[in-house]
Amino acid sequence: MVRVRPLLKPQQLRAAFTAPCFHQPQTTIPFHHHHHHHHPSLTTATRPASSSSAREQQQPPAIPSPTPFVPDVETFLTLIGRGLRQHASKFPTWEALFSLTSAQLAELGIEPPRARRYLLQWRQRFRRGQYGIGGDLRHVGADGAAELRVLETEKKGPGDVIPKKNRFVVNVPPGRSVEDCGPDQMSRVQGYKVQGAKTIVGPYALPLKAEEGARVTVTEGMWEDRRGHKIDGGERRRTEVRYKKRIAERRELREQGLL
Repeated sequence: MVRVRPLLKPQQLRAAFTAPCFHQPQTTIPFHHHHHHHHPSLTTATRPASSSSAREQQQPPAIPSPTPFVPDVETFLTLIGRGLRQHASKFPTWEALFSLTSAQLAELGIEPPRARRYLLQWRQRFRRGQYGIGGDLRHVGADGAAELRVLETEKKGPGDVIPKKNRFVVNVPPGRSVEDCGPDQMSRVQGYKVQGAKTIVGPYALPLKAEEGARVTVTEGMWEDRRGHKIDGGERRRTEVRYKKRIAERRELREQGLL
């Protein structure tokens, strides 16, 4: 009789049944058979991110607070210029000015599209605190005018025999002098400097009558971004316009017998 040798020895069979590969399918069981278990970490990681981004998109735009120099809609539109002041009555509130979308602005009749884009750009700048000249003025009268004065300080360094004098332009409450104001009633102003002894120079600064200092008043187009002058049309038409000009010049020269 011929004996058939087993393919695997008993100890090999035991090792095969206790090998890790037989336990491997159990790792996937919770995801297929038990609905109360959590989903794989990949989905749990991505879901909150997508929902949070959706929440961010749904959040209304931030409404910045008015400032002493820009207290209302009409002043804001006056400062940024380009004739937008004519639309001031279309915005019932300050909040409306900073929350309406481009499509809603079009419905209000703010045309052309470049005017809407310009308004949206200035809205975003104002939200960031990026003001034009005079935007940092803190003490402004009811007429939209602010007064600037010269503050003179003396500072003596270790090696100085004579104290050094420094002059700064400060904004003070209307009708007040530097001597009448405490430190909390004076604020430094960007864009203005002292020239000579006590002359204040800077955009839209007019000297005060009969006293030292200057006055800055809200003016139409004070913050306006100047548009460049188009030469030979815009970028799209420039090549065509110049080509036609050259043809016309050559025709004229030919008629004069110079070509």
